[in-house]
Amino acid sequence: MSSSILRRSSLLSQNLSLRRHFLTYLFSSLSSPQSHHLSPSNQRLEILGSGYHFPTANVTGSSSVSVGTLKFPSGSSSGLVNSSCFRLFGSQAAVEPSTSDGLTVEGIISSQWTILDESENDWKSHASAIAQSIHVIKRRLQWKSLIVRLEVLSAQLDKPDLWDDPVRAGKISREHGSLISRMKEVKAFEQELLEHIDMIKLAREEDDADLQSESVKALLEMRRSAKEKELEAMLSGEHDSCSCFIEVQAGAGGTESMDWASMVMKMYKMWAQRHGYGVTVVDEMAGEIAGIKRATIKVDGEYAYGYAKAEVGVHRLVRCSPFDSAKRRHTSFSAVAVIPILGDTSTRVQINESDLKIERFRAGGAGGQHVNTTESAVRITHIPTGVSASCQNERSQHQNKASAMTVLQARLDQLEMARQAQMNAQHTQSLTEISWGNQIRTYVLHPYRMVKDLRTNYEVSDPDSVLEGEIDNFILSFLSSALDKDEDYS
Repeated sequence: MSSSILRRSSLLSQNLSLRRHFLTYLFSSLSSPQSHHLSPSNQRLEILGSGYHFPTANVTGSSSVSVGTLKFPSGSSSGLVNSSCFRLFGSQAAVEPSTSDGLTVEGIISSQWTILDESENDWKSHASAIAQSIHVIKRRLQWKSLIVRLEVLSAQLDKPDLWDDPVRAGKISREHGSLISRMKEVKAFEQELLEHIDMIKLAREEDDADLQSESVKALLEMRRSAKEKELEAMLSGEHDSCSCFIEVQAGAGGTESMDWASMVMKMYKMWAQRHGYGVTVVDEMAGEIAGIKRATIKVDGEYAYGYAKAEVGVHRLVRCSPFDSAKRRHTSFSAVAVIPILGDTSTRVQINESDLKIERFRAGGAGGQHVNTTESAVRITHIPTGVSASCQNERSQHQNKASAMTVLQARLDQLEMARQAQMNAQHTQSLTEISWGNQIRTYVLHPYRMVKDLRTNYEVSDPDSVLEGEIDNFILSFLSSALDKDEDYS
Protein backbone atom coordinates (compact mmCIF):
# COMPACT_ATOMS: atom_id res chain seq x y z
CA MET A 1 0.00 0.00 0.00
CA SER A 2 1.44 3.41 -0.98
CA SER A 3 2.23 6.05 1.63
CA SER A 4 -0.41 8.41 0.16
CA ILE A 5 -3.12 5.80 0.57
CA LEU A 6 -1.99 5.09 4.12
CA ARG A 7 -2.11 8.77 5.01
CA ARG A 8 -5.53 9.15 3.40
CA SER A 9 -6.80 6.19 5.41
CA SER A 10 -5.35 7.77 8.54
CA LEU A 11 -7.14 11.06 7.94
CA LEU A 12 -10.45 9.44 7.05
CA SER A 13 -10.20 7.25 10.13
CA GLN A 14 -10.11 10.44 12.21
CA ASN A 15 -13.54 11.40 10.86
CA LEU A 16 -14.85 7.88 11.42
CA SER A 17 -13.40 7.94 14.92
CA LEU A 18 -15.40 11.06 15.72
CA ARG A 19 -18.53 9.32 14.54
CA ARG A 20 -17.75 6.22 16.62
CA HIS A 21 -17.22 8.35 19.74
CA PHE A 22 -20.51 10.08 19.06
CA LEU A 23 -22.35 6.79 18.57
CA THR A 24 -20.76 5.28 21.68
CA TYR A 25 -21.97 8.28 23.66
CA LEU A 26 -25.49 7.95 22.32
CA PHE A 27 -25.78 4.23 22.93
CA SER A 28 -24.27 4.48 26.41
CA SER A 29 -26.78 7.21 27.20
CA LEU A 30 -29.65 5.12 25.93
CA SER A 31 -28.56 2.08 27.97
CA SER A 32 -29.07 3.83 31.32
CA PRO A 33 -32.81 4.34 31.93
CA GLN A 34 -32.18 5.88 35.37
CA SER A 35 -30.45 8.94 33.92
CA HIS A 36 -32.55 9.70 30.84
CA HIS A 37 -35.59 8.75 28.82
CA LEU A 38 -36.69 8.77 25.20
CA SER A 39 -38.22 11.95 23.89
CA PRO A 40 -41.85 11.09 23.06
CA SER A 41 -42.25 13.52 20.16
CA ASN A 42 -39.04 13.11 18.20
CA GLN A 43 -37.50 9.68 18.57
CA ARG A 44 -35.04 9.73 15.73
CA LEU A 45 -31.75 11.50 15.25
CA GLU A 46 -30.18 11.81 11.85
CA ILE A 47 -26.45 12.37 11.44
CA LEU A 48 -25.72 14.12 8.20
CA GLY A 49 -23.73 12.08 5.75
CA SER A 50 -23.59 8.99 7.95
CA GLY A 51 -26.81 7.38 6.89
CA TYR A 52 -27.46 6.45 10.55
CA HIS A 53 -30.69 7.11 12.42
CA PHE A 54 -30.83 6.97 16.21
CA PRO A 55 -33.44 7.53 18.89
CA THR A 56 -33.16 10.85 20.69
CA ALA A 57 -32.84 11.09 24.43
CA ASN A 58 -33.10 13.37 27.43
CA VAL A 59 -29.73 13.37 29.19
CA THR A 60 -29.14 14.28 32.81
CA GLY A 61 -26.00 14.40 34.86
CA SER A 62 -23.33 16.84 35.90
CA SER A 63 -20.83 16.74 33.07
CA SER A 64 -20.69 17.44 29.37
CA VAL A 65 -19.33 15.24 26.63
CA SER A 66 -17.31 16.62 23.71
CA VAL A 67 -16.79 14.91 20.37
CA GLY A 68 -14.60 16.99 18.09
CA THR A 69 -16.40 20.35 17.80
CA LEU A 70 -19.71 18.88 19.08
CA LYS A 71 -20.59 19.40 22.75
CA PHE A 72 -23.32 17.43 24.49
CA PRO A 73 -24.44 19.50 27.49
CA SER A 74 -26.09 17.89 30.45
CA GLY A 75 -27.87 19.06 33.56
CA SER A 76 -30.98 18.46 35.57
CA SER A 77 -33.10 20.92 33.60
CA SER A 78 -31.49 21.77 30.26
CA GLY A 79 -29.75 18.60 29.14
CA LEU A 80 -32.21 17.72 26.37
CA VAL A 81 -30.62 15.98 23.41
CA ASN A 82 -33.30 15.89 20.75
CA SER A 83 -34.03 16.67 17.12
CA SER A 84 -34.09 20.40 17.80
CA CYS A 85 -30.36 20.19 18.65
CA PHE A 86 -29.17 17.68 16.10
CA ARG A 87 -31.52 17.82 13.14
CA LEU A 88 -28.80 19.28 11.00
CA PHE A 89 -31.11 20.54 8.29
CA GLY A 90 -33.83 22.18 10.27
CA SER A 91 -32.04 24.00 13.06
CA GLN A 92 -29.86 27.05 13.41
CA ALA A 93 -27.76 24.89 15.78
CA ALA A 94 -26.65 22.82 12.78
CA VAL A 95 -22.94 22.08 12.78
CA GLU A 96 -21.30 23.34 9.61
CA PRO A 97 -18.79 20.98 7.97
CA SER A 98 -15.21 22.07 8.61
CA THR A 99 -11.61 20.95 8.16
CA SER A 100 -9.58 19.56 11.04
CA ASP A 101 -8.40 23.09 11.87
CA GLY A 102 -11.88 24.63 11.69
CA LEU A 103 -11.95 26.05 8.14
CA THR A 104 -15.49 26.22 6.66
CA VAL A 105 -16.83 27.05 3.22
CA GLU A 106 -17.85 30.49 4.43
CA GLY A 107 -14.32 30.90 5.79
CA ILE A 108 -12.88 30.13 2.35
CA ILE A 109 -15.16 32.72 0.76
CA SER A 110 -14.24 35.39 3.32
CA SER A 111 -10.55 34.65 2.74
CA GLN A 112 -11.03 35.75 -0.88
CA TRP A 113 -8.54 33.34 -2.37
CA THR A 114 -7.83 34.32 -5.97
CA ILE A 115 -9.67 32.21 -8.54
CA LEU A 116 -7.39 31.37 -11.47
CA ASP A 117 -8.02 29.46 -14.68
CA GLU A 118 -8.63 25.73 -14.34
CA SER A 119 -5.31 25.03 -16.09
CA GLU A 120 -3.43 26.59 -13.17
CA ASN A 121 -2.38 23.89 -10.71
CA ASP A 122 -3.39 25.91 -7.65
CA TRP A 123 -5.41 24.14 -4.96
CA LYS A 124 -6.56 27.35 -3.29
CA SER A 125 -7.92 28.58 -6.61
CA HIS A 126 -9.90 25.37 -7.11
CA ALA A 127 -11.16 25.40 -3.52
CA SER A 128 -12.25 29.03 -3.79
CA ALA A 129 -14.12 28.36 -7.05
CA ILE A 130 -15.91 25.38 -5.49
CA ALA A 131 -16.81 27.39 -2.38
CA GLN A 132 -18.25 30.15 -4.56
CA SER A 133 -20.32 27.55 -6.43
CA ILE A 134 -21.67 26.18 -3.14
CA HIS A 135 -22.54 29.76 -2.18
CA VAL A 136 -24.43 30.19 -5.48
CA ILE A 137 -26.19 26.82 -5.10
CA LYS A 138 -27.43 27.70 -1.62
CA ARG A 139 -28.71 31.05 -2.83
CA ARG A 140 -30.52 29.47 -5.75
CA LEU A 141 -32.05 26.81 -3.54
CA GLN A 142 -33.16 29.56 -1.11
CA TRP A 143 -31.40 27.73 1.69
CA LYS A 144 -33.03 29.63 4.54
CA SER A 145 -36.48 28.94 3.14
CA LEU A 146 -35.67 25.26 2.75
CA ILE A 147 -34.67 25.01 6.41
CA VAL A 148 -37.88 26.72 7.51
CA ARG A 149 -39.99 24.52 5.23
CA LEU A 150 -38.27 21.40 6.55
CA GLU A 151 -39.08 22.45 10.11
CA VAL A 152 -42.75 22.81 9.16
CA LEU A 153 -42.86 19.44 7.41
CA SER A 154 -41.05 17.73 10.30
CA ALA A 155 -43.62 19.11 12.74
CA GLN A 156 -46.43 17.83 10.53
CA LEU A 157 -44.84 14.39 10.29
CA ASP A 158 -44.70 14.22 14.10
CA LYS A 159 -48.47 14.64 14.44
CA PRO A 160 -50.14 11.38 15.53
CA ASP A 161 -53.17 11.91 13.27
CA LEU A 162 -51.11 12.55 10.12
CA TRP A 163 -52.05 9.29 8.42
CA ASP A 164 -55.76 9.81 8.96
CA ASP A 165 -55.51 11.45 5.54
CA PRO A 166 -53.17 9.13 3.55
CA VAL A 167 -53.10 11.31 0.44
CA ARG A 168 -51.99 14.41 2.34
CA ALA A 169 -49.59 12.38 4.47
CA GLY A 170 -47.98 10.87 1.40
CA LYS A 171 -47.52 14.31 -0.16
CA ILE A 172 -45.92 15.68 3.02
CA SER A 173 -43.67 12.64 3.35
CA ARG A 174 -42.50 12.87 -0.27
CA GLU A 175 -41.75 16.59 0.01
CA HIS A 176 -39.90 16.03 3.29
CA GLY A 177 -37.78 13.28 1.75
CA SER A 178 -37.07 15.39 -1.32
CA LEU A 179 -35.88 18.36 0.76
CA ILE A 180 -33.64 16.18 2.94
CA SER A 181 -32.13 14.56 -0.14
CA ARG A 182 -31.47 17.92 -1.77
CA MET A 183 -29.85 19.42 1.33
CA LYS A 184 -27.84 16.28 2.07
CA GLU A 185 -26.32 16.46 -1.38
CA VAL A 186 -25.14 20.04 -0.85
CA LYS A 187 -23.75 19.27 2.61
CA ALA A 188 -21.96 16.18 1.29
CA PHE A 189 -20.39 18.31 -1.45
CA GLU A 190 -19.20 20.77 1.20
CA GLN A 191 -17.74 17.96 3.28
CA GLU A 192 -15.92 16.48 0.28
CA LEU A 193 -14.29 19.84 -0.46
CA LEU A 194 -13.09 20.22 3.13
CA GLU A 195 -11.77 16.66 3.33
CA HIS A 196 -9.67 17.24 0.19
CA ILE A 197 -8.28 20.41 1.77
CA ASP A 198 -7.38 18.37 4.85
CA MET A 199 -5.59 15.89 2.60
CA ILE A 200 -3.59 18.64 0.91
CA LYS A 201 -2.55 20.14 4.22
CA LEU A 202 -1.48 16.73 5.47
CA ALA A 203 0.48 16.08 2.27
CA ARG A 204 2.27 19.43 2.58
CA GLU A 205 3.16 18.74 6.20
CA GLU A 206 4.66 15.39 5.29
CA ASP A 207 6.11 16.54 1.96
CA ASP A 208 4.13 13.94 0.01
CA ALA A 209 3.97 15.24 -3.58
CA ASP A 210 1.90 12.27 -4.82
CA LEU A 211 -0.85 12.76 -2.26
CA GLN A 212 -0.94 16.50 -2.90
CA SER A 213 -1.15 16.01 -6.67
CA GLU A 214 -3.92 13.45 -6.29
CA SER A 215 -5.95 15.76 -4.04
CA VAL A 216 -5.48 18.80 -6.29
CA LYS A 217 -6.70 16.69 -9.22
CA ALA A 218 -9.77 15.68 -7.19
CA LEU A 219 -10.48 19.36 -6.44
CA LEU A 220 -10.29 20.15 -10.15
CA GLU A 221 -12.88 17.46 -10.88
CA MET A 222 -15.06 18.89 -8.13
CA ARG A 223 -14.70 22.36 -9.61
CA ARG A 224 -15.95 21.13 -12.97
CA SER A 225 -18.86 19.20 -11.49
CA ALA A 226 -19.78 22.22 -9.35
CA LYS A 227 -20.92 24.04 -12.47
CA GLU A 228 -23.33 21.20 -13.22
CA LYS A 229 -24.64 21.41 -9.66
CA GLU A 230 -25.17 25.15 -10.10
CA LEU A 231 -27.33 24.33 -13.10
CA GLU A 232 -29.27 21.67 -11.20
CA ALA A 233 -29.97 24.24 -8.48
CA MET A 234 -31.76 26.37 -11.05
CA LEU A 235 -34.31 23.58 -11.45
CA SER A 236 -35.42 23.26 -7.84
CA GLY A 237 -39.03 24.35 -8.34
CA GLU A 238 -41.89 22.16 -7.22
CA HIS A 239 -42.68 20.91 -10.73
CA ASP A 240 -39.38 21.50 -12.53
CA SER A 241 -38.62 17.78 -12.83
CA CYS A 242 -41.90 17.10 -14.68
CA SER A 243 -42.50 16.47 -18.35
CA CYS A 244 -44.59 19.15 -20.05
CA PHE A 245 -46.81 20.30 -22.88
CA ILE A 246 -45.54 23.12 -25.10
CA GLU A 247 -48.24 25.08 -26.89
CA VAL A 248 -47.63 27.54 -29.73
CA GLN A 249 -50.33 29.87 -31.04
CA ALA A 250 -50.08 32.23 -34.00
CA GLY A 251 -50.79 35.90 -33.38
CA ALA A 252 -52.43 38.47 -35.62
CA GLY A 253 -50.98 38.67 -39.11
CA GLY A 254 -52.55 35.87 -41.10
CA THR A 255 -50.35 33.53 -43.09
CA GLU A 256 -47.15 35.29 -42.05
CA SER A 257 -47.80 34.67 -38.33
CA MET A 258 -48.97 31.11 -38.95
CA ASP A 259 -45.74 30.36 -40.77
CA TRP A 260 -43.80 31.89 -37.85
CA ALA A 261 -45.76 29.75 -35.37
CA SER A 262 -44.74 26.69 -37.37
CA MET A 263 -41.08 27.77 -37.22
CA VAL A 264 -41.29 28.24 -33.44
CA MET A 265 -42.85 24.82 -32.94
CA LYS A 266 -40.14 23.22 -35.09
CA MET A 267 -37.52 24.99 -32.96
CA TYR A 268 -38.90 23.39 -29.80
CA LYS A 269 -39.13 19.96 -31.37
CA MET A 270 -35.47 20.16 -32.39
CA TRP A 271 -34.47 21.47 -28.94
CA ALA A 272 -36.28 18.61 -27.21
CA GLN A 273 -34.71 16.02 -29.50
CA ARG A 274 -31.24 17.45 -28.80
CA HIS A 275 -31.86 16.74 -25.11
CA GLY A 276 -33.07 13.22 -25.75
CA TYR A 277 -36.65 14.03 -24.74
CA GLY A 278 -39.57 12.18 -26.27
CA VAL A 279 -41.71 14.42 -28.51
CA THR A 280 -45.33 13.68 -29.39
CA VAL A 281 -47.64 15.93 -31.41
CA VAL A 282 -50.89 16.08 -29.42
CA ASP A 283 -52.86 18.60 -31.46
CA GLU A 284 -52.26 20.72 -34.50
CA MET A 285 -54.47 23.09 -36.47
CA ALA A 286 -52.94 23.86 -39.84
CA GLY A 287 -53.15 27.27 -41.49
CA GLU A 288 -55.15 27.75 -44.67
CA ILE A 289 -52.08 28.47 -46.81
CA ALA A 290 -49.03 27.68 -44.69
CA GLY A 291 -47.91 27.15 -41.12
CA ILE A 292 -50.15 26.46 -38.13
CA LYS A 293 -52.80 28.36 -36.24
CA ARG A 294 -51.90 26.49 -33.09
CA ALA A 295 -50.20 23.27 -32.02
CA THR A 296 -49.43 21.33 -28.83
CA ILE A 297 -46.60 18.87 -28.30
CA LYS A 298 -45.87 16.65 -25.33
CA VAL A 299 -42.23 16.68 -24.20
CA ASP A 300 -41.34 13.62 -22.11
CA GLY A 301 -38.19 13.72 -19.99
CA GLU A 302 -36.72 14.74 -16.67
CA TYR A 303 -36.66 18.51 -16.10
CA ALA A 304 -38.41 19.22 -19.40
CA TYR A 305 -40.72 21.70 -17.67
CA GLY A 306 -37.90 23.22 -15.61
CA TYR A 307 -36.10 24.25 -18.77
CA ALA A 308 -39.03 24.97 -21.07
CA LYS A 309 -40.80 27.29 -18.61
CA ALA A 310 -38.25 29.94 -19.58
CA GLU A 311 -39.90 30.13 -23.01
CA VAL A 312 -43.34 31.27 -21.85
CA GLY A 313 -44.34 34.49 -23.59
CA VAL A 314 -44.60 36.18 -26.97
CA HIS A 315 -41.91 35.63 -29.61
CA ARG A 316 -41.48 38.28 -32.35
CA LEU A 317 -40.05 37.77 -35.83
CA VAL A 318 -38.81 40.49 -38.20
CA ARG A 319 -38.04 39.40 -41.79
CA CYS A 320 -38.74 39.95 -45.45
CA SER A 321 -41.86 37.88 -45.99
CA PRO A 322 -41.65 34.95 -48.45
CA PHE A 323 -45.41 35.44 -48.96
CA ASP A 324 -45.08 39.07 -50.08
CA SER A 325 -44.32 39.50 -53.77
CA ALA A 326 -42.89 42.96 -53.03
CA LYS A 327 -40.48 41.43 -50.47
CA ARG A 328 -41.43 43.94 -47.83
CA ARG A 329 -40.37 43.57 -44.22
CA HIS A 330 -43.00 42.07 -41.91
CA THR A 331 -43.30 41.63 -38.15
CA SER A 332 -45.02 38.50 -36.83
CA PHE A 333 -45.90 37.23 -33.36
CA SER A 334 -46.42 33.82 -31.78
CA ALA A 335 -47.30 32.99 -28.17
CA VAL A 336 -45.77 30.09 -26.26
CA ALA A 337 -47.25 28.40 -23.19
CA VAL A 338 -45.64 25.63 -21.15
CA ILE A 339 -47.69 23.38 -18.85
CA PRO A 340 -46.22 20.81 -16.42
CA ILE A 341 -47.59 17.27 -16.46
CA LEU A 342 -48.05 16.58 -12.77
CA GLY A 343 -49.02 12.92 -12.89
CA ASP A 344 -51.90 11.14 -11.17
CA THR A 345 -50.52 11.56 -7.64
CA SER A 346 -50.06 15.34 -7.95
CA THR A 347 -53.14 16.52 -9.84
CA ARG A 348 -54.83 19.50 -8.23
CA VAL A 349 -58.24 19.39 -9.93
CA GLN A 350 -60.59 16.42 -9.89
CA ILE A 351 -62.56 16.20 -13.14
CA ASN A 352 -66.13 14.91 -13.02
CA GLU A 353 -67.53 13.27 -16.13
CA SER A 354 -70.75 15.27 -15.73
CA ASP A 355 -68.72 18.49 -16.15
CA LEU A 356 -67.41 17.49 -19.57
CA LYS A 357 -68.72 18.23 -23.03
CA ILE A 358 -67.23 15.78 -25.52
CA GLU A 359 -67.39 16.51 -29.26
CA ARG A 360 -66.25 14.23 -32.05
CA PHE A 361 -65.32 15.49 -35.49
CA ARG A 362 -63.41 14.55 -38.59
CA ALA A 363 -59.71 15.27 -38.39
CA GLY A 364 -58.18 17.85 -40.70
CA GLY A 365 -54.75 17.98 -42.28
CA ALA A 366 -53.01 15.97 -44.97
CA GLY A 367 -54.75 12.79 -43.83
CA GLY A 368 -54.38 9.29 -45.20
CA GLN A 369 -56.40 6.13 -45.66
CA HIS A 370 -58.03 6.46 -42.23
CA VAL A 371 -57.61 9.82 -40.55
CA ASN A 372 -59.97 11.89 -42.74
CA THR A 373 -62.65 9.25 -43.29
CA THR A 374 -63.99 8.83 -39.73
CA GLU A 375 -64.88 11.17 -36.87
CA SER A 376 -61.87 10.14 -34.82
CA ALA A 377 -60.84 13.61 -33.57
CA VAL A 378 -62.04 14.59 -30.09
CA ARG A 379 -62.57 17.93 -28.37
CA ILE A 380 -63.31 17.98 -24.63
CA THR A 381 -64.59 21.09 -22.86
CA HIS A 382 -64.66 21.48 -19.09
CA ILE A 383 -68.00 23.25 -18.69
CA PRO A 384 -67.41 24.99 -15.31
CA THR A 385 -64.22 26.71 -16.50
CA GLY A 386 -64.63 26.75 -20.28
CA VAL A 387 -61.17 25.21 -20.69
CA SER A 388 -60.95 22.84 -23.65
CA ALA A 389 -58.49 20.45 -25.23
CA SER A 390 -58.54 18.57 -28.49
CA CYS A 391 -56.55 15.82 -30.16
CA GLN A 392 -56.72 14.53 -33.72
CA ASN A 393 -53.33 12.96 -34.33
CA GLU A 394 -54.04 9.44 -33.07
CA ARG A 395 -55.62 6.79 -35.26
CA SER A 396 -58.54 5.93 -32.98
CA GLN A 397 -61.16 8.01 -31.22
CA HIS A 398 -60.32 6.28 -27.94
CA GLN A 399 -56.64 7.27 -28.17
CA ASN A 400 -57.53 10.85 -29.10
CA LYS A 401 -59.90 11.10 -26.14
CA ALA A 402 -57.25 9.82 -23.73
CA SER A 403 -54.69 12.31 -25.06
CA ALA A 404 -57.18 15.19 -24.93
CA MET A 405 -58.05 14.31 -21.31
CA THR A 406 -54.35 14.41 -20.39
CA VAL A 407 -54.01 17.88 -21.90
CA LEU A 408 -57.22 19.07 -20.24
CA GLN A 409 -56.07 17.81 -16.84
CA ALA A 410 -52.73 19.61 -17.24
CA ARG A 411 -54.46 22.84 -18.27
CA LEU A 412 -56.84 22.75 -15.33
CA ASP A 413 -53.98 21.99 -12.94
CA GLN A 414 -52.04 24.89 -14.40
CA LEU A 415 -55.05 27.18 -14.04
CA GLU A 416 -55.44 26.17 -10.40
CA MET A 417 -51.75 26.78 -9.71
CA ALA A 418 -52.06 30.20 -11.33
CA ARG A 419 -55.11 31.03 -9.21
CA GLN A 420 -53.48 29.89 -5.97
CA ALA A 421 -50.24 31.73 -6.66
CA GLN A 422 -52.00 34.81 -8.09
CA MET A 423 -49.47 34.77 -10.87
CA ASN A 424 -51.65 34.15 -13.91
CA ALA A 425 -49.30 36.09 -16.15
CA GLN A 426 -46.80 33.22 -16.03
CA HIS A 427 -49.20 30.59 -17.22
CA THR A 428 -51.00 29.63 -20.38
CA GLN A 429 -54.33 31.25 -19.48
CA SER A 430 -52.69 34.68 -19.48
CA LEU A 431 -51.67 34.61 -23.12
CA THR A 432 -54.30 37.11 -24.21
CA GLU A 433 -52.60 39.73 -26.34
CA ILE A 434 -50.04 38.44 -28.81
CA SER A 435 -48.70 41.72 -30.15
CA TRP A 436 -46.34 44.67 -29.66
CA GLY A 437 -45.08 45.38 -26.16
CA ASN A 438 -45.55 41.87 -24.85
CA GLN A 439 -42.68 39.97 -26.45
CA ILE A 440 -39.92 38.23 -24.50
CA ARG A 441 -37.63 37.63 -27.45
CA THR A 442 -37.05 39.16 -30.88
CA TYR A 443 -35.72 37.23 -33.90
CA VAL A 444 -34.42 39.54 -36.64
CA LEU A 445 -33.58 38.12 -40.09
CA HIS A 446 -33.59 41.45 -41.97
CA PRO A 447 -32.01 44.03 -42.33
CA TYR A 448 -29.48 42.48 -39.91
CA ARG A 449 -29.36 39.11 -38.20
CA MET A 450 -29.80 38.75 -34.46
CA VAL A 451 -31.82 37.05 -31.72
CA LYS A 452 -32.20 39.00 -28.47
CA ASP A 453 -33.96 38.10 -25.25
CA LEU A 454 -35.55 41.28 -23.95
CA ARG A 455 -35.68 40.02 -20.34
CA THR A 456 -31.95 39.41 -19.96
CA ASN A 457 -30.48 41.30 -22.96
CA TYR A 458 -28.68 38.09 -23.95
CA GLU A 459 -28.25 38.00 -27.74
CA VAL A 460 -26.60 36.02 -30.51
CA SER A 461 -25.87 36.91 -34.13
CA ASP A 462 -26.71 33.50 -35.60
CA PRO A 463 -30.52 33.18 -35.76
CA ASP A 464 -30.32 30.05 -37.92
CA SER A 465 -28.75 28.02 -35.11
CA VAL A 466 -31.40 29.27 -32.68
CA LEU A 467 -34.23 28.29 -35.02
CA GLU A 468 -32.61 24.87 -35.27
CA GLY A 469 -33.08 24.34 -31.55
CA GLU A 470 -29.94 25.83 -29.97
CA ILE A 471 -31.77 27.82 -27.29
CA ASP A 472 -30.03 26.49 -24.17
CA ASN A 473 -28.04 29.67 -23.57
CA PHE A 474 -31.22 31.75 -23.67
CA ILE A 475 -32.88 29.39 -21.20
CA LEU A 476 -29.92 29.31 -18.82
CA SER A 477 -29.47 33.06 -18.99
CA PHE A 478 -33.10 33.62 -18.03
CA LEU A 479 -33.15 31.02 -15.24
CA SER A 480 -29.90 32.34 -13.81
CA SER A 481 -31.03 35.98 -13.83
CA ALA A 482 -34.38 35.09 -12.26
CA LEU A 483 -32.87 33.03 -9.44
CA ASP A 484 -29.87 35.21 -8.70
CA LYS A 485 -32.16 38.12 -7.80
CA ASP A 486 -32.93 36.33 -4.54
CA GLU A 487 -30.12 36.74 -2.02
CA ASP A 488 -31.91 34.83 0.78
CA TYR A 489 -29.67 31.79 1.05
CA SER A 490 -28.34 31.84 4.62
